[in-house]
Amino acid sequence: MTIKQSDQIQLRIIELQQEHEDLHYFIDHLTDTEHPDQLRLRRLKKRRLFVKDQIEHLKSILIPDIDA
Repeated sequence: MTIKQSDQIQLRIIELQQEHEDLHYFIDHLTDTEHPDQLRLRRLKKRRLFVKDQIEHLKSILIPDIDA
């Protein structure tokens, strides 16, 4: 993996982390409403989980393989 690729992955991780934080904020705000839309909440939570999984996957790519 080149340095440029590594930088691109790190930039994508930062973008995804921001999206995850935004989703977290939005979900919290939506649950504070009197009658939250359950379907919308479920979709947002699934999206947030998907984003988290993407972050973890990209982080694992950045970890170099160690020869045994």
